Amino acid sequence: MATRPLMMSSNRSLAWSRTGTGSPIVFLHGYGARRSHWSPWLPGLANDYECLTVDLPGFGEAPAPADADYSPGGMALTVIDWIEELDLADCTIVGHSMGGGIALLVALGLMDRAAEGGRSRLAALVSVAGAAYPQREPPFVHLSRQRWVAGLGFALLPKRWLVRMAMRQIVVQPDAVTPERVEAYAEPMRSAARRRAFLDCARRLVPADIEAFTARIPEIDVPALCLWGRQDPVIPLAIGQRLAQDLPQGRLAILDRCGHQVVEEHPEASLAVVREFLDARRNQSTD
Repeated sequence: MATRPLMMSSNRSLAWSRTGTGSPIVFLHGYGARRSHWSPWLPGLANDYECLTVDLPGFGEAPAPADADYSPGGMALTVIDWIEELDLADCTIVGHSMGGGIALLVALGLMDRAAEGGRSRLAALVSVAGAAYPQREPPFVHLSRQRWVAGLGFALLPKRWLVRMAMRQIVVQPDAVTPERVEAYAEPMRSAARRRAFLDCARRLVPADIEAFTARIPEIDVPALCLWGRQDPVIPLAIGQRLAQDLPQGRLAILDRCGHQVVEEHPEASLAVVREFLDARRNQSTD
């Protein structure tokens, strides 16, 4: 099957890229990241799937207005509206870290709109070390919540140094901290508007109604993969184990010698797990 050329665009709040043909997969990055996070997977998926990678509001190349809602719920609503604008159907939503929590909110929102008479759009879900339940706050997120201290640090300290230090705390495989990846994370931090968006997002990372949200996770009755690094220091494996149990069609896959940056630490092994999951669902739908 021919591969659709890479397309890039933006709506009011997002920047996004599209490549490949087939059932759509929407990729949502984590805190401080951008859509290039998913680049190691795209060549292995684009021949059979339409891959749409998103820069969430305030991150990457997305707009970063001062009055935007950078909460997980606000960003999820933006993604849902964008999915509807593109009229995507049979969607798999994939999220890493913060993006994993947003993916759960997107899934619930799409289900709610379908129940209200809208088109059914959700087909499957993949959480890659995704946020879900209350947990101990990672140190770099806690620091980001200290508005004045973090604001001065973000503004004055060398951006590559900040990124390198943060990445080294959350990976098991040190060779994942490449100069190219460090620069990809550091470049947006040179913008004052994006630094403000990062800090606003950090302060709102935990939804005020998190208990009500987590109580609804068992409603997401679609094929679901939870992919975790065994040594994840940011969102512990116990979160993935609970999420896989609470999702009616959930399954858990664990990568050894892997921290939080699953895609970057083990690009080939993680892609193989996701590809097996996606292909199994596709084969079932065509039987």
